[in-house]
Amino acid sequence: MFIVLGGQLKTVDGPAEFRDPASVEYVGAYTSYDDAVKAWRGKAQQTVDNALARYFIIDAQKMLEPTPHD
Repeated sequence: MFIVLGGQLKTVDGPAEFRDPASVEYVGAYTSYDDAVKAWRGKAQQTVDNALARYFIIDAQKMLEPTPHD
C-alpha cells in the first residue's frame, strides 16, 4: 500500500518539514505504486507554481514491518 500526501514546506533548503503539519493534505492510499505515482503527479502538477508545495509517496508496508535490531 502506498500513501500520497503533501503540503507547504517550511523551506526548500534542508529536510522536508511541513510548515503546518495540521494542514498536510492526505491525497489517498493506493494498492499499486503506479496508481500512487499518477495521484502524486496530478497533485504536483496542480501546485507547480508554488515552490514550497511538495507531495510525497510513502510505502506504508515498510512502515508496518518491524526493522530487525542487532
